[in-house]
Order: sequence, then C-alpha cells, then structure tokens
Amino acid sequence: MFSLAWGTFATTLGWIVATDFRGAAHRFYAFSHTAAPFGGSGPPVLGVGFFRLVAGVFALIGPIVLVTGLMDLWRGEAEALRLPPVDGWFIAVEAVILTVALWSNWRRSGFLRRQWDADDGPRRAAVAGVTGSIVAFAVLLAFGAGTWMMAAWLLGGLCGIILLLSDPAGRPSDT
Repeated sequence: MFSLAWGTFATTLGWIVATDFRGAAHRFYAFSHTAAPFGGSGPPVLGVGFFRLVAGVFALIGPIVLVTGLMDLWRGEAEALRLPPVDGWFIAVEAVILTVALWSNWRRSGFLRRQWDADDGPRRAAVAGVTGSIVAFAVLLAFGAGTWMMAAWLLGGLCGIILLLSDPAGRPSDT
C-alpha cells in the first residue's frame, strides 16, 4: 500500500511542479516559505528552479514505485502494513504536534483558512479533505493501522495538490 500511495503522490506532484502547471511551482515555492515555522529574515537560498528539478526526479521515480506496488498487489505479495503498538507518551506528543499544525494553518492568516475563505465549493472540499486526512493519519498511526494510514496520507496529498493548483485569489487560471 505504501508503494501505491507514494508512487501516486510522487508522480502527480512531481509532474505538476516540474512542468509548473498553472504556476504550481511558484505557489509551492511561496507556500514553503510561508509554512516555515520561524521564517528566515534573509534572502531565500533556493529558487523555483531547484523545486522544479527535485520535482522532476520525483516525477521520474514515482511511476516506477507505483508500477512496482501494482505488480506486488497483482501477484498477491502486498502485505497489510501493521505498525507496532505505541506508548501513551507518543500519542500525547503526536496530539500536541497535530494541534499546533492545525492551529497554525487554520488561524486567520493561515493557509487553510485563506483557502476556505475563498468561498469555492471544490476548494472547500479539498480543505476539508486535507484537514480530515491529517486527523485520520494521526489517529490511525496511534492505533497502528498502517494500511489505512497510507490511504489517509494519499487522500490528503491529492487534496493538497488540488489546493496547490487553485488560484489563491479565487480567479480561474488562464494557463
């Protein structure tokens, strides 16, 4: 399941960012700087070209991983991913990290709040998908349900790609 989820996500995001489809590379670059916890005060070290280069590598490796996962599934060699049980302290730390991440993205100036306020049906559905998958991923990790955890990760990633392709001002893109 991990190969299927990773291959699908890496292929999709890789090709979209590498080709700069609808300005996705520039949006991803801008988002990476706004999402940095302590934002640097100096000029950025890496540019959009670097993001596109790395995305190109993912765009080439992703289909290989995806086909490998499909072949394992076809041959019956794919196994359910079971994680070992976790301690209560791990669940508590995970809950704190999840709360901080969701708070920073849902506060008035946060990325998810701005996307939600654009008042667009598909964009709101994508924001709900990202938020729900983040919570589901954490809960499933705490319970050790690795296969379903990968499905939540894939759903959140694909919803995030929809947000990456949407125009931040709410206007349809002409590219």
